[in-house]
Amino acid sequence: MLRTFRLAVCALSAVTALVSTGAVAGESRVPKPAITIENPGKCVAPVDEMRRNHMDMLKHTRDKTLREGVRGMKTSLNGCIECHASKKTGSVLGNENFCQSCHSYAAVSLDCWSCHQPKANFKATGALPAGHDSPTGNASTAGAKQ
Repeated sequence: MLRTFRLAVCALSAVTALVSTGAVAGESRVPKPAITIENPGKCVAPVDEMRRNHMDMLKHTRDKTLREGVRGMKTSLNGCIECHASKKTGSVLGNENFCQSCHSYAAVSLDCWSCHQPKANFKATGALPAGHDSPTGNASTAGAKQ
């Protein structure tokens, strides 16, 4: 009898702990991403659609650009950066900036920036960023204008 009572107390304690932490109610102790839309009202699609499909839109635009030479599409990576880059840093990267804050929250890696720059109003100089290999295999020492 005492054993049953102890099990009941443990079970009740566990349920109480779950309810008090919000785990049962679907709440999270993980802080929500800090998303600030720097230029609101200009997005190419509604928020819910962008959350679910932005990666597919970017891939489609990438394919059109690489395979057909089409540039300046409304769903281009540069178009996203121009609207969503922080006005303070000029970038979409950083813990409080648009892309990185949401991708960190969702535990999704951002592989765009291994090739592309994350800053608004960036004008390519044709030079490779420092440390990147050139097509000839030599590491570049020239930095790109940022």
